Amino acid sequence: MNIGTASEKSGLPAKTIRYYEDIGLLRPDRAGNGYRDYSMSDVHRLRFLQRSRSLGFSVEECRQLLSLYGDKERESADVKAIAEIKLVEIDRKLAELTELRNTLRHLVHNCHGDDRPDCPIIDGLSGRATQ
Repeated sequence: MNIGTASEKSGLPAKTIRYYEDIGLLRPDRAGNGYRDYSMSDVHRLRFLQRSRSLGFSVEECRQLLSLYGDKERESADVKAIAEIKLVEIDRKLAELTELRNTLRHLVHNCHGDDRPDCPIIDGLSGRATQ
């Protein structure tokens, strides 16, 4: 199938499919005319990549997961280890975002939002913390 059909079946833009090919995540066959010829296996790999990326895995992590996906001798412990590392990273990011939200909430709560020039938000952003 051509890239347009592979795009439709995988739900990925053709540009993304070409990018994945450029970085070696996908190697479609070439037709006699030199055009890419995608198989259903390629479409499955593209869907796998799409789901992996949507869960926050980096391109390099996707490369590892895709390699394991194609390895029928793989150990699930290897896959789980990659996912556990990602989960720790997500938990760390959530903690950082929670702290950011709490800090901003505190600044907003302490700002009167009126016509006076003093503003705890500006003070907080400039390093002069409000208490």
